[in-house]
Amino acid sequence: MTAPTSSRDEACEVTCVHPQAVARARAAQPDEGALARAAALLKAMSDRTRLRLLTALSTGELCVCDLAVIAGISESAVSHQLRLLREEHLVAPRREGRVVYYRLADAHVTGLLGNVLEHMGHAGL
Repeated sequence: MTAPTSSRDEACEVTCVHPQAVARARAAQPDEGALARAAALLKAMSDRTRLRLLTALSTGELCVCDLAVIAGISESAVSHQLRLLREEHLVAPRREGRVVYYRLADAHVTGLLGNVLEHMGHAGL
């Protein structure tokens, strides 16, 4: 476990600006719309239940009933959470008769989820 940081460790003791570094960082900033969309996507992923659903779907396609059992919540609650994940294009549905199956939307979602979980393991958190 790492030692807690003091406020002295978190801020410069003197005011100094590095113009080239600031210019480089400003040039790399996405536009406001992209930032808003990214924040919404991360907000959708920030819920434990939704993360549990996404992690389950990382193993392959599952129906709403399967996801309810895995998450330990009602099918109605799963459907609500999946709607939020669909709105952010994190999952995609497929209907087969009367059953709806879900999967992760694409490789980007798989990678993002994998990176978050790997980081948590690497950071020892």
